[in-house]
Amino acid sequence: MAQFSGFYGEDRELIDSGLVLYFASPHSFTGEDIVELQGHGGPVVLDLLLQRLLRLGARLARPGEFSERAFLNGKLDLTQAEAIADLIDAATTSAARMASRTLQGVFSKQIHHLVERLIELRLFVESAIDFPEEEIDFLSDEYVSHNLLDIINELKEIEQKANTGRLLREGMTLVIAGRPNAGKSSLLNALAGQDTAIVTEIPGTTRDLLKERIQIDGMPLHVIDTAGIRVSEDPIEQEGIRRAKAEIAAADRILWVFDDQSDPDHLALDRADLPKDVPLTLVRNKIDLSGKSSGLSESELGIEIALSAKGGQGVEQLRQHLKESVGFAGVEEGEFSARRRHLDALRRALDRLEQGATMLQGHGAGELLAEDLRLAQQQLNEITGDFTSDDLLGRIFATFCIGK
Repeated sequence: MAQFSGFYGEDRELIDSGLVLYFASPHSFTGEDIVELQGHGGPVVLDLLLQRLLRLGARLARPGEFSERAFLNGKLDLTQAEAIADLIDAATTSAARMASRTLQGVFSKQIHHLVERLIELRLFVESAIDFPEEEIDFLSDEYVSHNLLDIINELKEIEQKANTGRLLREGMTLVIAGRPNAGKSSLLNALAGQDTAIVTEIPGTTRDLLKERIQIDGMPLHVIDTAGIRVSEDPIEQEGIRRAKAEIAAADRILWVFDDQSDPDHLALDRADLPKDVPLTLVRNKIDLSGKSSGLSESELGIEIALSAKGGQGVEQLRQHLKESVGFAGVEEGEFSARRRHLDALRRALDRLEQGATMLQGHGAGELLAEDLRLAQQQLNEITGDFTSDDLLGRIFATFCIGK
C-alpha cells in the first residue's frame, strides 16, 4: 500500500513530503510488517526526518540487521544474505553479476542438492546399521560406494567453482618476486599499463612493497611488487625482503621473474625457499636483450613464460595465463560469488567424505562412514546457515553496511 503524505516535526512544521509504503507480513524483505518512507532526499532533510523518528521511539538498525532478520525469518539463506553485502561492495562488473546470481540462489541450490544426496545416502547406510537382519553388505553393494564417489566428484566441482568465485570476488593476490634487477617493477608497470613502480638499473631500487589493483578483462588482480630477494647487510633492504617473504606466503600465485641474460637457467631460484602450496609461474624476462622468442612452455617447476616487460612481447600471453589459472574466460563465466569461509566448509566436508570412503573400502566400517557423512552434511549446512553458531552469524552480519 502506498500513500502520499507530509512528514512533520514536533511543532507540526513540515519537514518534507513523500511516499509512505506499507509492506504487510510476510510479503516484505524481512518477512515482517515494514513501513518505508520515501522523501526527497538531501542529507539535512534526511537527518531531520531521522531525528524525528528516533524521538518517536524508533531506533537505528544494527549493521546487517535487515538482512539478518530476512535470514532468521526464512526469506533468505546465509549465502544469499552475504550476497547482498557482496553486491554492494562489488568493485567489478563480474563481481556484481556473480553476487546477483548468488542472491538469486544459484550457489544455494547446488549446496542443497548436495545435502539432499548426502541425506539419502545417510538414510541407506544408517538403516543398514540399525537393521542388520536386512544383510546389506557395504563392500559388495555398489550403491553406497558408487553414490559416495559421485557426491565427492560433485563436491569437488562446486569447490572449484567456489574458488573461482572467491578469486573473482576478492581478486587474485599476485606477488611478483625474484632477484634484484630481474625486471619485477617493469613487469608490474606492464601489467598495470602505466608507470606505477620506479625502474632503474640499480639493484635494490624497490625496498618496500608496492601494491597495485588492476583488472584483466574484468578479472580483479591485487599485484604486489616486492623487494629483490638476496643476502643484504642494509637494514632497510632486509626489512623489505622480510615483508616480501610474508606476502609470498599469503599469495594466490607467485610470478618468479628472472633475467634471461644473466640467469637463463634460473639458478637463482630455490623452490625450497618458496611455499609449496602456492602456485608458481616462471617469467623469463628481458628476451628483447637475449633474443629468445616469446611464448609459454612447461618446465619441471611449472609454467614458464618468456617475455619482455619493457618491450611488451609475451605480456599478453602472461595475462591470458593468469586468467586461465583461475578458470576465468570472461565476465559472464563465474557462476556465483563465494567467500573463504565457504571454501573452508567445502574443504572440511570433502575431507570427511574422502575419509569415509577410505573407511568403507579399507575396513567396511559402516558406522564410521555414517559418522563421516553426518559431519560432512554439517559442514555443508554451515554454508547456507541451516546449521551454524550465533557467533558465526554475528561476525557475518557485522560486516554489512549500516542497517542494510
